Parts: sequence; structure tokens; C-alpha cells
Amino acid sequence: MTGLRPGQLTELAARAAAAIGDVVKPGGGPAVTGLYKSAAMVVALMRTNLTQEVAGGIFGCSQATVSRRWDLLRPVIGRALADCVPDPRQIPGGGTALADGTIAPTWDWAAIPDLFPGKAGYPGMNLQIAATLGGRVAAIGAVPVHGARHDAHAFEASGLKNLLAGLPAAADLGYLGVDGIAIVPFRTPPGGRLHDSQAAFNKELSGIRAAAERAVASVKTWRMLSEEGGRYRAPISKYGEMLAAVTGLFFFSNYYDPYE
Repeated sequence: MTGLRPGQLTELAARAAAAIGDVVKPGGGPAVTGLYKSAAMVVALMRTNLTQEVAGGIFGCSQATVSRRWDLLRPVIGRALADCVPDPRQIPGGGTALADGTIAPTWDWAAIPDLFPGKAGYPGMNLQIAATLGGRVAAIGAVPVHGARHDAHAFEASGLKNLLAGLPAAADLGYLGVDGIAIVPFRTPPGGRLHDSQAAFNKELSGIRAAAERAVASVKTWRMLSEEGGRYRAPISKYGEMLAAVTGLFFFSNYYDPYE
């Protein structure tokens, strides 16, 4: 349910303990759900997008306890695992980066503008992700951008542009003319057609960029970011902390060996 190996979950709980000490204040009564179990529960929420009621039933505590642990540990996990998020140049197979945007669905809050992207057809946040040519996730933009904003805007606003600074980057036509993206397909002129060499280039680039789609899919195995896992239900004000935690957990689960 967490996507972590036992040693990784133990390490995560130890890092959380170093940051906050415990899940109850000094002098308080014994916790119904201790720090280790609480860390597992909060990670499981992000991994599987359980409702808090269901999580409480699985972990043997009330929905109110789940809510308190979520608010306590969500930001702590992001900070505790920040040093596990690598520089994109450290990812095996790095070189040219493939940038792509994806919509992570949310509930529709009428008071929050720009959540509806025209293409996706549901409210969400625009996440910017970079992949290696082999399909490994190289970077995840740290700042979530409202879903109606175009990839050309979100590339910089998310922080992905800065993360990829100095690396050659390729993307689809949504990034045409964007500073920091060196390679994009040729756009078919109105009423015209591409030269055969341009069409061949586009076809070759499309095949290469399939690796970015695999990387996006691997990030979305954290179902709080996935349309298949339901929708993100917590307040949007907490989204950035959740994304930082999921980003840390993604790289921690894939690259950190607690037995090294």
C-alpha cells in the first residue's frame, strides 16, 4: 500500500522522528497510532488515494486521527526526503531531457479559477515532468500549476525550466517557442504540408518522446496524482506540500537503498 520496502519505511519513520520527535506532544497520552504506523498510513493515502474513512478502518484509528496525521506528516515527509530528489544530471541515462505536462485531477472548487483545461475536460493541476531518453523520470516540477494554464506557461512556472537549465530538452508542439526547449516538432503550415524530411523528423521525434509518456505513467502510480485513482480531495492550499512529499517518495522508493 505504500510502495516502499520495509527498510525504506523504517528510514522514513526515522527521518520523521528526527524532524518532529513523535506524533503526540510531550506529556500527552499514548498515541492510538504511533509514528511508524502513521507514516505508513500517510504514505498509503498518497500511494492509493484512499479516503480517510477507509484508511482509518485499515489502520485501526478514527477518521479524525487520519486527518491529524495527514496534516502533521504531509509537509514533514516532503522536507525529510528533499535530499533524495536528485539533480536531473544524476539520473542514469541522462542527457537530452524530454519534457511533458500532464493533468492531475482534482475536485472542482468554484472559488478557485483556472482549474479546467480544455483538452482534459476535468479540473486539475498541470504537473510538469521530465524524462530521460530511456523513459526514467529525471525531474518533477516542484510548483503545481492550475490546469487551465498552457504547458508553455507551466514549464517555467512549475520550476522545471530551472531544473533542466543547461540540459538540451525536447517536447511537443505545446512548447513551441518556449525558452529552454531546444527541440520541438515542425508545425504544419496553414493550408500547406510538411516537407518529407520534416515529416520524417516529426515521426522520429514522436517515437523518442514516447519515453516521456512512460515516465508520466510511472509518476501517476502515486494515485493521488492519477485520474485512475479518483481525484485529489484535500484543499488546493495543501497541494504543493503533497506534491513535494510524492516527489520525494517517488525518488526515495526508486533509488534509495536503506542497506547501502
